Amino acid sequence: MELTKKIRSLDLYIPPDSTCRIRLDSNESPYDMIELCGEDVMRAVADASANRYPDPQYNKLINAAAEYFDISPDLITAGNGSDELISVILGTFLAKGDMVLTVSPDFSMYAFYGFLNELKVQTLPKEDDLKINISKVIEYCSANPVKAVIFSNPCNPTSLGVRRQDVVRLVKNVSCLCVIDEAYMDFWDQSVIDQVEQLDNLIVLKTASKNMGMAGLRLGFAFACRDITDHLRAVKSPYNISTLTCAAACAIMRRKDLIDECTARITESRNVLRQGILDLSDRYFTIERVYDSVTNFVYIRTQKAAEIAKGLTAHDISVRQLGVYLRITAGTPEETDEFLRALEEVLSII
Repeated sequence: MELTKKIRSLDLYIPPDSTCRIRLDSNESPYDMIELCGEDVMRAVADASANRYPDPQYNKLINAAAEYFDISPDLITAGNGSDELISVILGTFLAKGDMVLTVSPDFSMYAFYGFLNELKVQTLPKEDDLKINISKVIEYCSANPVKAVIFSNPCNPTSLGVRRQDVVRLVKNVSCLCVIDEAYMDFWDQSVIDQVEQLDNLIVLKTASKNMGMAGLRLGFAFACRDITDHLRAVKSPYNISTLTCAAACAIMRRKDLIDECTARITESRNVLRQGILDLSDRYFTIERVYDSVTNFVYIRTQKAAEIAKGLTAHDISVRQLGVYLRITAGTPEETDEFLRALEEVLSII
């Protein structure tokens, strides 16, 4: 009964307005990899056997991911998106009442799955600049019975990142499990994925939903030492990823050259987007702050966030409003240009 009350108290996820022509609200790639890879994907899907259950070991998928990420296949667990892996990890390595430490602001699903698994979710506020103070995280873990700490790096929604050496320092100086969600690390160069074999309390999460352009396929990966990986593979559903997703993903991951090209385009678009907003902030003081970004989106602070989001919707553009903040995904160059023109028009009238 107590768990039922907790579930009822959780906020329902309300997706952004998907009817807008230009969607800069969900941090997806603007490039459809199925379309770009064309015949490679069509051939792979056509050769798949939809009438048969997937290989429960997902050997082809795991091997394709191992080649793409340059890591041993023995250290990889595949999931139905990173969300499933977060839930499985918290439900596997923590017991009812155990403490999981999150930071705020950060991805809301960490706390959500913590509550669903009846864990004690503790949240450590970030600094005023929205950065994680790793020393404070270490101190909190040392002074409290924390069983796991989880955060995104780079961060969704702040667009900021923690450098590699600080993440490693955290993992080496706490006795609890450290889950580092690197969903946006493909737009930065501070990954700790190469440390999972040496550090037996580290799990790194990756997703195919951002730079790989496969958000609609729902695919994610957990990287960890052999012992953790064996446990994760044992407890997850044996058929958690569809045969068609596996076939398409394998074909796409083999086109790393194309993925890298799209990643570079997105990064450039983000830079243009951020600079354009900075230029507007010099003329329209409604925009209080434009944060640095090592992701595929830009994060800004403004007391007029709701009005700006509504005004952009009138221009058929959707962005993500989070209180007094706006999170704007980098789109194609054409989408970025149209967004900046629309934003200037909205700022001029509010």
